[in-house]
Amino acid sequence: MTAPIQRRLPAIYEYFCLYAGLTALGVMCLGWSLFAALLHPFMGAEGGRRLGRRAITGIFHVYVRLLGALGACRFDISALDELRDQGPMILAPNHPCLLDAVMVIARLPNVACIMKASLMSNPFLGGGSRLARYIPNARPLQMVYAACDELSRGSQLLMFPEGTRTLRYPVNEITPSVALIARRAKVPVQVIIIETDSDYLSKGWPLFRRPAMPIHYRIRLGRRLDPPRDAGVFCAELEDCFAEELARAEFVPPQFAAAATQATQATQAAPAT
Repeated sequence: MTAPIQRRLPAIYEYFCLYAGLTALGVMCLGWSLFAALLHPFMGAEGGRRLGRRAITGIFHVYVRLLGALGACRFDISALDELRDQGPMILAPNHPCLLDAVMVIARLPNVACIMKASLMSNPFLGGGSRLARYIPNARPLQMVYAACDELSRGSQLLMFPEGTRTLRYPVNEITPSVALIARRAKVPVQVIIIETDSDYLSKGWPLFRRPAMPIHYRIRLGRRLDPPRDAGVFCAELEDCFAEELARAEFVPPQFAAAATQATQATQAAPAT
């Protein structure tokens, strides 16, 4: 289930990696957000969308490379590259931590991201998000229409079907929004499996709390589901997909290790049908 235990980095170096990484990301995001806010009134929607998304992809790519170079994290996320030229679809990852969107966007430059409405006015993220035409989630109906419009333009839509970071194993209850958008836009839903062996930046983890390092992240592609006819049936199928894939995960967050072991034992003990 989990990778062999590896030696931790020295605590003082873990603090350095934590603050160096957050500082670098903060400086890059704030600088681009302010510049993007100045550009926004002078750029057309299509030009702003293209420039804004490529800039965010570049920033996140540099951040991921930095964490890897420092030895703080070990990323195996190249499986996402397969999706780059495959046209419009909904990208539906599980959501163990705050770095999930960063990792996906770092590899895919034409992503429209559904994000918390409050972040659209955040000084570190707001300007860049508005220029990239990311979609706030404040008004569900408008969110669905905006998401379908982006998909019709050829964008790939990133949304987390759990709605928030995972609180239970294997995933939270799936929200119907992903099914509604996929059905209306007539696009497939690509299941994305994110694995990690750390609780870092999971729900409730303070931003400046030091985790044990190195942290492993692995992303692989799950099933690609056709646009649904029935939202309820689709949500159940999607939850089953996550459960099946996460049951064979190489890395499991410590907070879910016991539940994962129990699920594996229950599956092994179940009689064959």
